[in-house]
Amino acid sequence: NSTVEIAWSENKQQLVCKVRQGSEVMGCLVIDSIVGGRSCGGLRMVPEIDEAEMCRLARNMTLKFGFVGLPRGGAKAAVRGNPEAPQQERWQRLGEFGQAIAPLLFHRVFSPGADMGIEPAGIRYMLKTGGVRVRPRQSHSPPPGYYAALTVLAGAKQATRRLGLALSECSVAVEGWGKVGSALGGLLAEANARVVAISTSRGAIFNPQGLDVGHLLRLRREQGSRVVDLYADAERLDPSALLELPVDLLCPCACHDTLHAGNASRVKASMICAGANNPVTPEAERILFERGVLCLPDFVTNCGVVLGSAMEVASVSKERISSFIERRVGARIAWLLDEAAREHVLPREVAVPFARRRFEQMRRNAANPTLLSRLLHVGVELNRRGLIPRPLVTAMSWPYFERLLA
Repeated sequence: NSTVEIAWSENKQQLVCKVRQGSEVMGCLVIDSIVGGRSCGGLRMVPEIDEAEMCRLARNMTLKFGFVGLPRGGAKAAVRGNPEAPQQERWQRLGEFGQAIAPLLFHRVFSPGADMGIEPAGIRYMLKTGGVRVRPRQSHSPPPGYYAALTVLAGAKQATRRLGLALSECSVAVEGWGKVGSALGGLLAEANARVVAISTSRGAIFNPQGLDVGHLLRLRREQGSRVVDLYADAERLDPSALLELPVDLLCPCACHDTLHAGNASRVKASMICAGANNPVTPEAERILFERGVLCLPDFVTNCGVVLGSAMEVASVSKERISSFIERRVGARIAWLLDEAAREHVLPREVAVPFARRRFEQMRRNAANPTLLSRLLHVGVELNRRGLIPRPLVTAMSWPYFERLLA
């Protein structure tokens, strides 16, 4: 049997819900903020749960929603388990966690999305065990990680322009060839960037002439993290060495704190655009800034995960979402870089206050919703139940999203 403990975090600003089985903490949910009675965030499966890191991740979700102006509160959840275990074992853990926090799921106080080690099908299974009616995932939906990769790419394009480069001229190292990293690799290849290094939990590979991204994507689909063992035409590296390669663009898409005070001075990349959450410590970010390395905040470069998902729920097509992200998020990142350069500060020192202001404004607006937002909410719910067609919801939602990032 599971027991649930709810308490304030150490800083008294976040609600921490721990699910215990005996003395073991088998799951944890951190709610950083609530908007309209709701919070949203990824659910991951990890070998060990780090409560402090969960609190940081939940705060990042609030900043993401603030940056794009979506009326959602920020949260994060984790289930303790082996992400590479057989599906039955993983889903059993998810089901137990879902039953333990069922009231929060049923009343949509917390709405989870797929994160590290968990696929959308696992989320749907967990929601069902928590008593939530779940509609099938749309067949047109792109792979998990795609929307986050789109905003990483948008950030990379703006960063290269800031430095007077073209992305097609750049060499790129991608740390983490998982959902986001592999999707990003495909987008970089389409943009004619030269991906020269990737890593997984099993190691890293490097070829300064460039890797065959199409082959890497096929290997990942077939063999998962063993892609680095099976790719032949590359030098084998320790994963940490990838971070110090002489590349133009470094994209950390693995886990938190991989760039820190101990290795930031050895980074040779000119730009850092992250797909992972919190991959750069504050100390490392300061060191990189003082060395002239352009480092965009992670909650900016991977905000596509929340924006794309919201647009998909509103029945906007993948093609229109992709175009919207490049145009609107790209413009906001360009503004962010202009402001940081004008004030001679880190991009984060502009982005965080901006996201917080937008979040508070959005929370006030959510308390008194406009007619457009009310209609969109009703339209999405009716479409979810199959009562109105998707094109009608799309027509209603498009002006709403345009205003969010105007």
